[in-house]
Amino acid sequence: MDQKPQSIEINGRAYAWPQAPLVVVCIDGSEPDYIEQAVAAGMMPYTEKMLARGADLRADCVIPSFTNPNNLSIVTGAPPAVHGICGNFFYDSEADAEVMMNEPRFLRAGTIMAAFQRAGAKVAVVTAKDKLRRLLGDGLDFSTGRAICFSSEKADQTSLAENGIDNAKAMVGREIPSVYSADLSEYVFDAGVKLMNSERPDLMYLSTTDYVQHKHAPGTPEANAFYAMMDGYWAALDEAGAVIALTADHGMTAMHDGSGAPDVIYLQDVMDRLLDKQSARVILPITDPYVVHHGALGGFATIYLPEGTDRAEICAALAAMDGIDTALGKEEACARFGLPEDRVGDVIVVAGPHKALGSTPAKHDLSGLKEPLRSHGGTTTQKVPLLVNRPVTDLPPGRPLRNFDIFDVALNHAAPH
Repeated sequence: MDQKPQSIEINGRAYAWPQAPLVVVCIDGSEPDYIEQAVAAGMMPYTEKMLARGADLRADCVIPSFTNPNNLSIVTGAPPAVHGICGNFFYDSEADAEVMMNEPRFLRAGTIMAAFQRAGAKVAVVTAKDKLRRLLGDGLDFSTGRAICFSSEKADQTSLAENGIDNAKAMVGREIPSVYSADLSEYVFDAGVKLMNSERPDLMYLSTTDYVQHKHAPGTPEANAFYAMMDGYWAALDEAGAVIALTADHGMTAMHDGSGAPDVIYLQDVMDRLLDKQSARVILPITDPYVVHHGALGGFATIYLPEGTDRAEICAALAAMDGIDTALGKEEACARFGLPEDRVGDVIVVAGPHKALGSTPAKHDLSGLKEPLRSHGGTTTQKVPLLVNRPVTDLPPGRPLRNFDIFDVALNHAAPH
């Protein structure tokens, strides 16, 4: 398609056609303090220069502040009420089963990447973990030669038909790292730079893993080294002429007591005391196949109540507990947080600062936690960076920004050169 449109409309929003290659990066688990401390320590020389000449903004992520809902919000430009992905894990009431929410069949809206590809753009998506790949790649037509989508985790298993590239591992030229490593994220950036130089996509989306942030606080040597690594790849993308827009799916916070033990409210045990044992169902949407670094403990939960339960009474009892910030009926909670009512329970619970929500101790394997628990999910991990390596203009004064505004900011408000 030779004639490109001036803009593309998707999910009720219009996006200008990119005048230079756009790379949107989702830094998993990156509260702003990680970048600020690494820059202050002199570990991110490119980023320091980028912030001086570009845009250093802040945004709120989607609640629950988990990976799947926020990545899908970013790539659709819409909240979960629109795209349907409201957790990593949920109770499928139609199937009467607790399942992972990583299948494209759960997605209710198209992605920005797919819309641009249909209009003739070349697009590329690289994500660290394979749990996101099929969702992020939904709607891409790999037969056109204008779409590539793969994960670091399965880069040695790619094909033209499924990913738009044969043997991505050979293209990257390095071994597949462990899923529990900082190297899995570096693989994403190495692939992104190589794709920019070889394919020069119009739009590229890179999504990392929060392995480092779960283990190490901002300003620690390990965190600073990780951000220094990313800084070098961002410099290479800038050198290639790309507009770079950076945000995060969520922040990260300590959820442990003074001794370093996880500080957890086990909601299934609480509900068993409030109601007949096992008559309520607690769902923890942080649950995914990679629970070693958080033990499925986070700051957000949803509860299905037995029919006839006084929901207001339950919400009041939960809200009165030390460590619980919010306990709301689903209608009010979904309106506040932009969630689909048919995919959450009767009550939504959000933890307060430094508290984790769990089910019951027997359901959480914490043997993999080698450091004090750091996790996410609630409003205390909602603030994220929104950075662009170009000046940003014409944003309405005082406009509240969300991480899923990043394509709008980068395409509609950032200078292309």
